[in-house]
Amino acid sequence: MKAERARALSAFRADPSEWVRSVTLDAGFDSVRIARADQAWDAGERLAAWLAAEHHGSMGWIAETFERRKHPTAMWAEARTAIVTALNYGPSTDPLKALEHTDRAAISVYAQDEDYHRVLKKRLKAAAGEIARVSGAEVKVFVDTAPLMEKPLAQRAGLGWQGKHTNLVSRGHGSWLFLGSILTDLDLRPDAPEVDHCGRCTACLDICPTRAFPAPYVLDARRCISYLTIEHEGPIPTEFRAAMGNRIYGCDDCLAVCPWNKFAQVASETALASREEAPSLAALLELDEETFRQRFRATAIRRIGRARLVRNVLIAAGNSRDASLLSRVEALLCDPDASVRGAAVWALRRLAPQARIAALRERHLGTEAEAVVREEWTCP
Repeated sequence: MKAERARALSAFRADPSEWVRSVTLDAGFDSVRIARADQAWDAGERLAAWLAAEHHGSMGWIAETFERRKHPTAMWAEARTAIVTALNYGPSTDPLKALEHTDRAAISVYAQDEDYHRVLKKRLKAAAGEIARVSGAEVKVFVDTAPLMEKPLAQRAGLGWQGKHTNLVSRGHGSWLFLGSILTDLDLRPDAPEVDHCGRCTACLDICPTRAFPAPYVLDARRCISYLTIEHEGPIPTEFRAAMGNRIYGCDDCLAVCPWNKFAQVASETALASREEAPSLAALLELDEETFRQRFRATAIRRIGRARLVRNVLIAAGNSRDASLLSRVEALLCDPDASVRGAAVWALRRLAPQARIAALRERHLGTEAEAVVREEWTCP
């Protein structure tokens, strides 16, 4: 044990930056790069402008934590270096193909398997622990739930660049990378930053079903299907429902269409590559609280809860035009959650004959106390 520690300490002293990179790669990451965390950058100014335009929608926590987000050292004043990690989650098939199977749910690639936060955090802690043990340095671990702008940090480190869809694009992995960071007070040798390779391409902007990009490199979250299906509470705005198609959690369109994906590799990590057949809308419409928890307990989907997921599935059911789903939709007209009931009314109006809609309206409208659900029953 002493000999092993001595070898590690010797390697660290010989080339701290290379040793840190090696240790972090050994923790199970596909790529590791290093950036200065204490230099000036303009990402904070861009974030301020984005918030001022109210593109964050109801995600008030971003505005509330702006002071900590605007620079890495705002999170930790002593930070000198960022060790930025990437884990590939490239799909084996084109995610856009899932949109053709309207009887099944299209779920964003990143959420189809084990929650990536768990996978990344475990590996980040292992790497950070070894760095601290050998070097004696202070370290702090971050995944994207923390107020650290990891995408501009990843670009500074040279992992990739923020494309016109605002996500990170890598020359080696396309748009399919999970990012994590370790801040440390070590002074390490930084890697060269990456430059923008998008050129004149606008494929990611052109494919967006809801026109969520008012300009290249600017996302209006209020129009984004990922935001609407995950972050947005209450009814989905009517103008976006048809465009959602069968997307019930997230949207991969702008990622999947990126030409740089031709260099992407299929994920080798078992926890991120054991994708099952997409679940049927019929099965998801029957989820109660217990079956929801059992089905999605280890995935990122558990974060939004059963009601919000079923709301999204009802929108997909309405878009499917599959009348065989009617009995399940009708059962949800009595759901305890108002957003579910409202979405069930919308799906019913898309699937049922007028006489059936009229009969159910007469039965339910008189006892419905929530204004948002009453509006669904009475809208033209």
